[in-house]
Amino acid sequence: MKKTLVSALATALVVGAASTTFAAANPFSDVPADHWAYDAVTQLAADGVINGYGDGTFRGDRNITRYEMAQMVAKAMAKTDVSAKNKALIDKLAAEFRDELNNLGVRVANLEKHADMVKWTGELRYRYWSFRDEGRDKVNKDQLQLRLFPTAEVNDHWQVKARMTASNNMKTDASSDVALTYAFAEGSYNNFDVKLGKMPFYSTSDDGLIMDDFFSGMQATFGKDVKFRLEAGRFNMAHANTTLSSNYGDDSAANFWGAEVLYEGKKLTAGTAYRQFTNDAFRNTADYRDEGVSDKAQIWSVGAEYAFDKNWALGASYASNAKSDHYAKAYSFQLDYKGADRSNQGSWGAYAAYRRLGRNVSIMPTYDTARADNNVRGWELGVKYIPLKNVLLSAAYFDGKDLANHDKTKTLFGRVSFFF
Repeated sequence: MKKTLVSALATALVVGAASTTFAAANPFSDVPADHWAYDAVTQLAADGVINGYGDGTFRGDRNITRYEMAQMVAKAMAKTDVSAKNKALIDKLAAEFRDELNNLGVRVANLEKHADMVKWTGELRYRYWSFRDEGRDKVNKDQLQLRLFPTAEVNDHWQVKARMTASNNMKTDASSDVALTYAFAEGSYNNFDVKLGKMPFYSTSDDGLIMDDFFSGMQATFGKDVKFRLEAGRFNMAHANTTLSSNYGDDSAANFWGAEVLYEGKKLTAGTAYRQFTNDAFRNTADYRDEGVSDKAQIWSVGAEYAFDKNWALGASYASNAKSDHYAKAYSFQLDYKGADRSNQGSWGAYAAYRRLGRNVSIMPTYDTARADNNVRGWELGVKYIPLKNVLLSAAYFDGKDLANHDKTKTLFGRVSFFF
């Protein structure tokens, strides 16, 4: 089948001789204006049905394949401004090249999937803290941070996920370089999930009472409604609260392993976990143990949350370090009302909580108002609001006392986040 014949046929079907005016410039150097197919070829090129070659030629005397014809038929099928008569003719061509069109669709779908294998999301956020502790100078801190989250598809079961972070101190105008915060491979199968690499480290059973940071290693999760989780690796004690992070000695990385059981129901979620850390930070901390020394933390935790309805939920969590004699217990009670959904403009939520954070067990808790050494107890109030889609405003206030000397401590926190 010659391409010139296909062009004439496609012109009759797609363009229509009585309704078309050919005013486009000559797109091909080898189809002069006096060529019998000039008008048809020019219009088809203008309509995007044919493309020609990179050197500006049409090569109309070359034999085409059925796949090339199917491509032109597919483009003709995509046009909407055709008469019923021409539509019938296009349908006949579509039936003739049905197999090629089906295969072409698979090829296009695979190409689109491949082109979209890497997806990027991100967050630009500004956060402000004001720490007001009795007997200490007031400390204000504000930070601008950009976080980028690439996700790459490896195959039907495996993905590679990462986070890159850059921060700016708004007071000093000092900026950090973009750094790789974490990167890991995740394999997801029926009721089984495994992660390998450096990944987020969140103590799910106690809702972040112990940990909200990162670790390098492995995490495997089994089950559906009831999930069993095993994890092991290394955690950087330099990220822990200031008491522990100042005592790690020569090696900042703690050996770590843990096991967790989680239940996720419609109204009730609950969990329990055991985690063990080994590092000289525990041995070198003066108020860690009364008799003898230990380089281990053995932390048990339990937590649950019950949703009364779509607006109200009550959660509680508790944790204890069996190896420490001081500041070894932590707990939190939190009442939530509604919730801020960043995809829903105008949504909002508020909460009230009472927390006790012993610094020898709350290693790196999730709370925005937590003081650097965590060793406090008191009340926290917070609110979140979505003024525009993918824009979050939040504020929190903590009022409590230091566990060591009972001095009063207050923290103000604010945040603005833009998600993309």
